[in-house]
This record gives sequence, structure tokens and C-alpha cells, in this order.
Amino acid sequence: MKNRIRINKSHLFGVLAILLLYSCVPTQKAIREENKVVPEQYKNRATDTVNLATVNWKDFFVDPKLIELIETALANNQELNIMLQQIAMANNEIKIRKGEYLPFVNVYAGTEVEKVGEYTRDGAVEEQLNIREHKEFPEPLTDFSVGLNVSWELDIWKKLRNGKKAAVLEYLSTIEGKNFMVTTIVSEIANSYYELLALDNQLIIIEQNLEIQQNALKMVKLQKEAARATQLAVRRFEAEVYKNQSNKFEIRQQIVEVENNINFLLGRFPQPIERDSENFIDLPIDAISAGIPAQLLANRPDIRQAEYELEASKLNVKIAKANFYPSLGINAGIGLQAFKTKFLTSTPESLAYSLVGDVVSPLINRNAIKAEYKNANSRQLQAVFEYEKAILNGYMEVANTLSDINNLKENYALKELQVEALTEAIDLSIRLFKSARAEYTEVLLTQREALDSKIEIIETKRDQLLANVKIYQALGGGWH
Repeated sequence: MKNRIRINKSHLFGVLAILLLYSCVPTQKAIREENKVVPEQYKNRATDTVNLATVNWKDFFVDPKLIELIETALANNQELNIMLQQIAMANNEIKIRKGEYLPFVNVYAGTEVEKVGEYTRDGAVEEQLNIREHKEFPEPLTDFSVGLNVSWELDIWKKLRNGKKAAVLEYLSTIEGKNFMVTTIVSEIANSYYELLALDNQLIIIEQNLEIQQNALKMVKLQKEAARATQLAVRRFEAEVYKNQSNKFEIRQQIVEVENNINFLLGRFPQPIERDSENFIDLPIDAISAGIPAQLLANRPDIRQAEYELEASKLNVKIAKANFYPSLGINAGIGLQAFKTKFLTSTPESLAYSLVGDVVSPLINRNAIKAEYKNANSRQLQAVFEYEKAILNGYMEVANTLSDINNLKENYALKELQVEALTEAIDLSIRLFKSARAEYTEVLLTQREALDSKIEIIETKRDQLLANVKIYQALGGGWH
């Protein structure tokens, strides 16, 4: 290492001024500010700030078996664990960016042996050179060194610091992405669980209806023996029994698929899902506190994620702009260097040091820098649209689900009346058929309609429960 100091302040600032003239930065095109304005309230809803999203998911769901399933999924789900590794990498990126604007200090130690040709310039010089009086230059020449090197890019344009801030925002974005995934997993398991309860109850309804149809079939056979019915009526009743027996196998297959979907979310191979299917039709549907639309910006993880990505994109524009400016670097070193190890500690003779300041700026071929700067501006505008889309999508999901909840409530009330009427009609049709005052087709049609109405009211109940889960997720609940 040669002893050199090469910094002249006046010369340095002069060069910097000249380079700045050559480093004219294109004017940043105007980026439209993001629009955060949302309606003051949801349609036909009061402006009450009480919000379901603040309720912990363990308090929102009351079924202990469902809670246990969700807890297992949050511990074992593969996609969620992949996201956790993404978060860890984003956290490491912060440390990387932070280290870039701090000085780099390296320790070095080395040894070297050199033999140059006698008829070369270096060889001729060494031939005439004595290390000390009457002591010839050693051949071959050895060299030993040990010391410290320091390099530091001065972050005068805050390019490196903005890079670290952008990494922090990206890290926070991944956190919100994880939260959004948690809400999705919680809602998917709850939806599948309620679907499973509904299928169990549909299977029970089909079993009950089969019993009624088989009794009706026996009655028709007796009527035929008494010459009061035909073989056609018998065959039609038999066909109806076969149809519902086949429906049982369809529902059983659906149960297997839904169970396996839950097992997949739980990160395990197929096994039975424990559940309480009794009293499904009587499960309460709680009133919904939706709060006000402005709360979506703070509660929904996907909106918060888009916001962090937008802020990071703004910093990336500043970083791209800073690439047009000169970069100022300092390299320094200090150490001991000698051709024999015993001389390493002989100072100041073996002392070596250097201090170099460099100014580097793009001058001629800057097309790549310009293109990256334009791309950074376009990505920022893209992030603005993504953020606004997330807000609009969140509002639409809540508005649609609130409307769905209201309509399902009215629908369910009418379904109850329909089931009651058709259940009573079954007994009436059988009595009328026995007294020859009704055709067998009326009995078949009434039984079929009664079965359909009971299946439909179970599906409506399921849809009500799914709508409650959906509004909870849409408002931003389920991740804490």
C-alpha cells in the first residue's frame, strides 16, 4: 500500500459543480395523488363507528370445534408458512439496505513473492538499488502486509437512506400480506365448516324424506292390490325412491370433498372432521355492526398493503432520480508493509496509508438511467391505481354483502313458511289419495316440492352463515 493522500477540497467542489451541470435531471412528470375519499356511510346504514372488524376471530366464532380447526390451520398451513419466510427475507433486506450507507471496514493480511526479469525496467532498477548500504536488493522479493481498509459512499442525495426506508415499507407490506392471508384462511375454513354442517343436514332430510316415500310406496302397492291404483303409480313411486337414494351418494361425495378441502387448509392428509351438525337450522344469525367506510382504510390488510407499496414506490422514484447525481466515495487504508516479517513492526518505515476521494457521475450514455427513472414514475402511478382499486373493491364487497344479508333474512322467513305449508301438504295429499280424491301424481309432486323446500332452507341458512363470515372478512376482521 502506497502512502498517498489525494483530496483537494477546492478542486473537489469544482469538479462536483462541473459534473452537476452535466447531470441535469429530467423534470419529474406530475403523479396524480391517490384518492382516499369514500362515502360517509353504507347505503341505508347509520353512521355508527362500532365495527365488527375489531372483534377477535376467537370471539366471533363460538363453535369450539371450528375454533380448533382454525388454530390448527394457522399453525400448519403451508402457504402461510411460506409467507412467514417471505417476511423474514423482507426483514433481512432492511439490514442489507441499512448496511449500504454505513462504512465498510475490512481487515486484510497478505504475502507475496515476486521475481522480475533482469532485462526489464523493474529488473534494471532493482539491479542498481540497495536496500541499505552494502546490502543488495533481495531476490526474489517478498512482501508482507497487514492492515485495515475502509470504503464509504457518502449518501449526500439520500439514495441509500431512501432505499432503506423503501425496504422497511416493503417489509410492512409483507406483514399486511400475511394478515390478509390469515383472514382468507380463517374465512375459508369457516365457510367449508358451515358447508359441511349444511350437507350433513341435507343428508338427514333426504333420509327422513326417503322414509316418507317408502311408506307412500307401500301404500300405493296396497292400493294396487285393491285395484285402486295402477302399476304405473307403483313404478313412479319406486323411481322417486331410487332418485333420492342416489342423491344420498352425491351428498356423501360432496362431504368427502369438503372435508378434504379443510384438511388441505390444515396442512394434513385426509381424516374425518369433527363437527356438531345438530341444531344447524337453529344457529343464531347475529346483527352486524359495519361501522363507516373510512374505517376500511385502517382495518383491511389488503388496503394497508397497497398503501405501503404506494409509499415505497414514491421512495423508489427518488432513488431513481438520485442516480443522475454524482456519487461521492471515500476509500482509506492503513497498515504495515515490509519485505521481511521482522520489519513489519518497524515504524514509521513500514507504515503504509492511503486516503482517496472519488466523484463519479453519468455523463454521456444515460439512456438506461433515464429509462429506469421513467419506469419508477410509471410504477408509482401503477401503485396509485392499485391502492384506489383496493379501496373501491373493499367498499363494494361490504356493500354487496350487507345487501345480501338483508335479502337472505327476508328469504329465510319466507322459506320457513314454505316448508311449513308443504310439510302439512304431504299429509293432506296422502289422505286425499287414500280417499280417491287426489291423483298419485299430486302426492309425488307434493313430496318432491317438500323435499326441495327443506333442502333450500338449509342452503339459505348456510348462505346466511357464509354471509356473516364474508362481512367479517370484508370489514377487515379475522387477522388478529
